[in-house]
Amino acid sequence: MSAEPAKACLDCGTCCFSLLDSYARVLGADHARLAGRAGELTVFIGNRCYMKMHDGHCGALVLEVLSGQFVCGVYEQRPDVCRELERGSPACDGERQEKSERPAQLMQLLRPRTER
Repeated sequence: MSAEPAKACLDCGTCCFSLLDSYARVLGADHARLAGRAGELTVFIGNRCYMKMHDGHCGALVLEVLSGQFVCGVYEQRPDVCRELERGSPACDGERQEKSERPAQLMQLLRPRTER
């Protein structure tokens, strides 16, 4: 029996949360891959480029309130640092253990009052 390959990471979003403005580094190739969206999604801090953070999460993270999913809005163009974090890896497990409550808390804040 072969193990089922891990699905592409598209709906957890836990690793996209941080309180640091310099959380997700964007290198030259990453910036080029983001193309026309680089200006809206990245910020330079000193001479280094990072993904912009909004309310404690990456600015490219799309919050789908009705489905309860967190989806990367630039998944195919995402920076290498994001590509290197493999779903189910020890690093992924560490992110989920450390920050698992953050996506749920944000989703709760975004739901209409009648659903709370």
